[in-house]
Order: sequence, then C-alpha cells, then structure tokens
Amino acid sequence: MKQLNLFIELTRLKKPIGFMLLFWPCAWGLTLAYDFANSLSNYFFYLTLFFLGSILMRSAGCIVNDILDKEFDKKVSRTKNRPIASGKISIKLGLTYIVFLCFIALLVLLNFNTLTIILALGSMPLAFSYPLMKRYTYWPQLFLGITFNYGLILGWACIRNQIELVPIILYIGAIFWTLGFDTIYGYQDIKDDEIIGVKSTSIKFKKNPKLFLITCYLIFIISLITVGFFMKFSLIFYLFLSIPILHLFLYQIYNFNFKDPKNCLRIFKTNNLLGIIVLSNILIGKV
Repeated sequence: MKQLNLFIELTRLKKPIGFMLLFWPCAWGLTLAYDFANSLSNYFFYLTLFFLGSILMRSAGCIVNDILDKEFDKKVSRTKNRPIASGKISIKLGLTYIVFLCFIALLVLLNFNTLTIILALGSMPLAFSYPLMKRYTYWPQLFLGITFNYGLILGWACIRNQIELVPIILYIGAIFWTLGFDTIYGYQDIKDDEIIGVKSTSIKFKKNPKLFLITCYLIFIISLITVGFFMKFSLIFYLFLSIPILHLFLYQIYNFNFKDPKNCLRIFKTNNLLGIIVLSNILIGKV
C-alpha cells in the first residue's frame, strides 16, 4: 500500500486537472470531426480511449518531469517532497513505471487508425523533452502548449483520417490557451524559479502579466470564432461563445493576482471548467 500511495503521488492521480487539460483538446478535435448522424457508440468509444490515453501519458510525463527536475525540485518549497526529489522512489523504479505506462498507452493507441498512430508516436519526443525547455528558454509554456494540445489533431485524424485546416486553426488557438493558463500556474513558484535560474513566461512577463494573458486568450477566442465560420456553425454557437469569453476575461484575468500563489492555483484549476464549456459550444454548433 505504501508503494501504491507513492505511485499515485508520483503520477499526480489525485490531481486530475493535469490529465483533464490534456483530454479536453482531444475531445474538441474528436467532436469537431465526428458525424453525429452515425452511431454515438463509436464517439464514446473514442472519447474513452482518449481519456485513458490522457491519464496514462500525463502520468508518464509527470515521472519524466520529476526525474529530469530532481535537483530543481529539491530547491522549490512546493515540490521538494515529491517522491523522486525526496528519495522515496528511485530513478530506476521511476523509469520502470514510465515503460509500463507507455506500454499500456500503446495498447490503447493501437485501437486507432494508422494515421493517428503515426501522429501520436511522432509526438513522443515533444512530450518527454518538455521539462528541459525551462533550462534554455523563457517560453517552456509555449512548448507545453504545442505538446498538450496535440491530441486535438489526433481527435480529428481518428475520424477523418486526414489533417485539415480546421483542427490546425483550433490547435494554434489552444496553444495560446495553454500558454495563458500555464503562465498563471507558474506564478506559484516564481520566487524560487528566479533564485535557481529556471526560466518561464511567468518571469518574462511579470511586469505586465495581464496584458500577456489578454493577448493569449484573445487569440484562443479568435480561433474558436474562425473554426465556427469554417464549420458553418449556426448563430447559437457564437451566442454561447460569450460564456468562455466571460470566464476567461471577466473571471480569470480580472481576478488574477500574481502575488498570491493560492489565487494562481485556484484560477488555473478553473480551466477544467473552460474545457467543458468549449466542448459544449462545439456540440451546440454541430446541432
């Protein structure tokens, strides 16, 4: 039981916000592409596969992150007690867990078409190299956005068996969504990060973070509007877009206080709700 609890702590399974933020773009891409005149059973089958894949790959990614950031984590108050940083789990055991999780994820992936499998395998280097970015650039959150939203392309490809302009537009927008919310998340550790020399957009834009967030979220909203135009969504889709707009600008940005770590974490977590809202918007648009 002790090892099981350490595994759950290592993979952050008690913190579902991580794998849910990985799952929502998959659901968006799948829903955009799916023809609901067909059986709903296939839709929910693929949705379940993406949900399982999100949990597995996020769990493996957390272990990779903790192994690569072991020395950094020891110096940050929020992360110093993580299993690998504290020595409760060895790097060797961590690597074993990674292999196991990736194997199970591969079994899930094999249920998709060939194009989706190839695209997914091509994203692996992105997923496992992300933790290194904070050492070299102030834009690790941008790299995370490229990685985290890749499932949007996979969701589209598993239905249409090709890549088209629509998912790419929303993919670019979702990258900026991630860039925004992960910048908010980064303000929790900004003092420690500056001391140990870790880079982030939180540090780069600390003089005017709200202007940066407005820019990121505006690009995301524009991408949604553009997708609605290309998909020929009804007027009701644009009316309901007011909900994510209000959430992003009047709740998240208005209430954001970068000097308060608890405030940053609370606002960051509300992006799970935004994922549901955007999925609902897409469903409304397709009706």
